[in-house]
Amino acid sequence: MTTPAEITFDEINLDGMADRTGRVIVFAGMDGKLDKSARKLNALTRKSVARFVESDAFEKMAAGDLRVLAYPTGLAAEALCVVKLGRRPSLEEARKAGAQIAKSRGEGDLLVLAGGIGRAEEIALGLALRDYKFDAHKTADPKAKGKVCFMVAKPEEVAKAAGPLAAIAEGVFFTRDLINEPANVLTTDDFAARLAAMQEIGLDVEILEEDDLKKLGMRTLLSVGQGSESPSKVVVMSWNGGGDEAPFAFVGKGVVFDTGGISLKPAGGMEDMTMDMGGAGVVAGVMRALALRKAKANVVGLVGLVENMPSGTATRPGDVVKSMKGDTVEIINTDAEGRLVLADVLWYAQERFKPVGMINLATLTGAVIIALGHENAGVFSNSDELSGKFLKAAQAEGEGAWRLPLSKAYDEQLKSRIADMKNVGGRPAGSITAAQFLQRFVKDDVPWAHLDIAGTASVKKETALAPAGATGWGVLALNRLIADNYES
Repeated sequence: MTTPAEITFDEINLDGMADRTGRVIVFAGMDGKLDKSARKLNALTRKSVARFVESDAFEKMAAGDLRVLAYPTGLAAEALCVVKLGRRPSLEEARKAGAQIAKSRGEGDLLVLAGGIGRAEEIALGLALRDYKFDAHKTADPKAKGKVCFMVAKPEEVAKAAGPLAAIAEGVFFTRDLINEPANVLTTDDFAARLAAMQEIGLDVEILEEDDLKKLGMRTLLSVGQGSESPSKVVVMSWNGGGDEAPFAFVGKGVVFDTGGISLKPAGGMEDMTMDMGGAGVVAGVMRALALRKAKANVVGLVGLVENMPSGTATRPGDVVKSMKGDTVEIINTDAEGRLVLADVLWYAQERFKPVGMINLATLTGAVIIALGHENAGVFSNSDELSGKFLKAAQAEGEGAWRLPLSKAYDEQLKSRIADMKNVGGRPAGSITAAQFLQRFVKDDVPWAHLDIAGTASVKKETALAPAGATGWGVLALNRLIADNYES
């Protein structure tokens, strides 16, 4: 997998700065005030830093912005970069600064003279997250990048704070890699194998094969994958870092490729459906992060892995299928397949683990993109308390999320003449009726939230902390949700 940059934290040592190669980063306060490190570099470069911070260009910069001073006089370094940032930045400002440093990193060594700036570990996280690049299928040998070193006032304290963040970054990278992979590589078998490999970091991983799913009665899930040669699977990942309490459960939709089945999608843009396993990718990344940072909580992650293909064995529109719960579903549109996968896995999670709470994630509907664009995921919940906790965590991590309504009135759209329900409710309120469908497979006493991440899992343009492509949205927020509310 793609691994985050290795970042070290050292004591401040300004000797030999003139001979440093690569790139050097210094910070200037919002008022242009320079710390000791910046003053040293300013002296070496014949006051070029001071001249810059006195310019109109610096005045127009926002907190976290960076400007490159290329080939500065008096330094062997190829560039001296000035970051505008207060000594006590917000989390968002710190991560933004780190991301800007990553974008201007270059290929040589990188020295960040962070001095006594607060949240240096968050600057490092922003750097690591934005430094991601998915080049697994490029034939040219990737150029090795230089080392990254932060010089800070209290390196041991910063390194200790950065440790858990490095684990989270690795979880984000794992999610991004999964979502970015093409479907001929990330088959259901390959996906399951990558998850099984996480036993090496302490997760308990169990793979339920098709025979197991048939015995359990997961007929709606199996109906999605029956047109594909790739076998359908459910993978259960357990992290037991708490006491004897019941776990929190994450459930993810893992459609490794979605043609729409017999209800075939248009050709234009179908290549993007490699990301339709985004919900499962986020669950996998969260579980990896929790294991790597040794979270003191019990958490289980379940993902349904299928491929939705048209063939002579594929499910037809009009078919009626019985779920594991026992409810029957008239399948009106085979392209509304994610909810069929989640229905059985949600029920199984509750029957087996009796979770204290449950959140499912899925790239479920195009309708949520129409409603919220690519800035926010849709949040639906039967619990004000759980949804409030999640929204608070998402806001703290800067991951956009917005709660949308659930109401029995929308159930009218799901009524079927020949079965207990239909799998689609028509165009009006498409993301809401999808959530209403899922809620039918959630027990009344289980706090539950559904996150529709169709607009946030993968994007065409870069975001603050990610290049174009998979974002890893949700790993940061869900990790914080567990850390703030479910760890002992």
